[in-house]
Amino acid sequence: MAERKIGDRVIRLAEGDIADFEADAFVYDIDEDAKLGSGYGTAISGRAGKVVQDQLDEIGAVAKGTAVITEAGRMKVKHIIHVNGPKFHEPDTEGILRRATEAALALAKDNECKTLALPPVGSGFYQVPLDLCVDVMVDTVAEHLQGDTSLDEVIFVALNNRERVPLEAKINGGA
Repeated sequence: MAERKIGDRVIRLAEGDIADFEADAFVYDIDEDAKLGSGYGTAISGRAGKVVQDQLDEIGAVAKGTAVITEAGRMKVKHIIHVNGPKFHEPDTEGILRRATEAALALAKDNECKTLALPPVGSGFYQVPLDLCVDVMVDTVAEHLQGDTSLDEVIFVALNNRERVPLEAKINGGA
C-alpha cells in the first residue's frame, strides 16, 4: 500500500472498515443535527454503545465545515471525531472539505492523538467528487504534519478499489 514520509511522520493508506482500525481516533462524516443515522452511524451505535449518541446529543449540532469529538465507547479507538463535511455538490465544496479536515486534525492534536484514521469524507453517499476529496484531504493532512501536531501517523482508509486507487496515487505521487 501507499505511504508518504513527512519528516518523522507518515501518511499511509489502508483498506477496510475504518471502525475496526487500531488508532487513537477515526473520523466520521455527520450531518448538522449530530445524529449517527444509518450506514456507519448504525455500525458505530452498535459497536460503541449509547455513549457516542448521548455525547452528540449534549453537543447538539455540528456546523458545516467543523468537527466535534466524542468518546468511542466499546470500540477499539479512544475517540471519534465527527466532521460535517460537504454534501451533494453544494457551493464551496472544496473550502468546506478543507475546513472540516483542518478541524478534525486540530481536535486530534488537542486530544493528543498519535494516530488518526480518515475516510475520503463525503465521497460516497454525499457524492463529493473523489478526486477533489483526495486532493484536498491529503494536501491538508500533509501540510498539518509539517507543523506542530501530536500526530505521528494519519491513515487514509479506503473501503474498496474505487477509493484506494486515487488515494494510493496521491499519497505515493505527492502532487
